[in-house]
Amino acid sequence: MKIHSTPKLTLFHCLHSFEETVSLFDGCEIKTVKMACSSMTKDIHLLKAFEAGADAVLVLVCPEKGCRYAQGSIRAKKRVEYVKAILDDIGMDGRRLNIFNTTSSDSDSIKDIIRKTVLELDTIGPNPALNYPN
Repeated sequence: MKIHSTPKLTLFHCLHSFEETVSLFDGCEIKTVKMACSSMTKDIHLLKAFEAGADAVLVLVCPEKGCRYAQGSIRAKKRVEYVKAILDDIGMDGRRLNIFNTTSSDSDSIKDIIRKTVLELDTIGPNPALNYPN
């Protein structure tokens, strides 16, 4: 299923894993959520991003051994895996939510992650939760 409108992504990121530049967001609409540490990524916030209209949610975290706050990226990964299972269980497709280990200086990899996410949305389609009346 092809998305006919501009894909909407929500990007949660640690202050040390992502440096925001407009050129990274070509071809999509992105809302960014900055956190002091990726360990602050909570299940409810990930789900609320979909409720607010995101077609996909990305979580960018520091490399596992490079987190300034011990195990922030490991905790975030566990929460993302839990929410992916919830999305699969409710028929929203867990592929809409992904976590990546990045560094703020690696904008090429981040741009590639965003590009691949937009391409994946061409396959899985827009957020199905938005097709249901409230």
